[in-house]
Amino acid sequence: MPVPRVLIAEDNPDSRELVADILVSLGYIALAAENGQIALDLVLADPPDLVILDVNMPVLDGFAVCQAIKTNPFTAKVPVIMLTAQVDVDSRVMGLGLGADDYLSKPFHPRELVARIQTRLRAKEQADDLRAQREQVRLTFERFVAHEIVEKLLEDPTRIELGGAETIVTVLFADLESFTTVSEYAEPHLLLDVLNQYHALLVERIKSNGGTVDKFLGDGVMALYNTPLPLPDHPLRAVQTALEIREALPTFHERFAPAFRLGINFGIHTGKAIVGNVGAPDLMDFTAIGDTVNLASRLQGLSSQSQITISEETCRLVESTVEVMRVGPRLVRGREEPVVTYLVQGLR
Repeated sequence: MPVPRVLIAEDNPDSRELVADILVSLGYIALAAENGQIALDLVLADPPDLVILDVNMPVLDGFAVCQAIKTNPFTAKVPVIMLTAQVDVDSRVMGLGLGADDYLSKPFHPRELVARIQTRLRAKEQADDLRAQREQVRLTFERFVAHEIVEKLLEDPTRIELGGAETIVTVLFADLESFTTVSEYAEPHLLLDVLNQYHALLVERIKSNGGTVDKFLGDGVMALYNTPLPLPDHPLRAVQTALEIREALPTFHERFAPAFRLGINFGIHTGKAIVGNVGAPDLMDFTAIGDTVNLASRLQGLSSQSQITISEETCRLVESTVEVMRVGPRLVRGREEPVVTYLVQGLR
């Protein structure tokens, strides 16, 4: 953790030196300013971790400096301790009203100043940590889940286990049929435009059903349900997503030439997976790994002509509301035993 930098704004050199000595004894970096204008310039140039302000200073008094710090979005989060000989209630109220975080009267006891400095720095560290968590959540999820889910996550970022945890999830894979064949003769710019439009359709329906767009896989998409927020009906939401996309295809295809009217094949499976941030420290992705993901991908590979293939586990969880047709045991790559699969026909 970086060493805290504390700015002392005090026109009395003896008082300034005393506070600086206290800060250095605590292992902090002490910055000094002999008037309010210099103090404000230093704060605006490189905001410190804490500002200790005298009230009676030349050029700009402490109240003016405090107001300037707290009304500027760039510096508003910097804590301010007013340190002054003015002990009347009106002065204290004025300082606190301008946004000062604490108020200490002169003469002060060094131990009390130390306690207040440490309290404010601790509070700032906690606030900085929370803001960092919120920013991590926003960067991780805002492109891949609905805005409403991001806002719920930001209410309490600590509820998310970003390090990786075993979770029951439903995984959906969707893939464009015959896209590789089409890409052999289509102009690259046209092909990319078509692909992006298909992806937009998939992402819209995934997000509207509470899913998380995990990643794009060429002409395919992987989505997760029941993470980062719990969804009690996550298997049904995944199936509904696939049904909505399939039902939207006839109208969606009207914008394309016949060669680009492609089917979308789906595979859906529900089970345990390790969910969390995976990657290098400076490049992380929120994703799921494990056999559940692998099987969902294999099921998608069994589908053709916009079929929705689901596993027996998912079927058991949605059979009361979804019409299915049992296909029976099928061999899938990577598994010794055949897998019982079902094709989704529609909602009951």
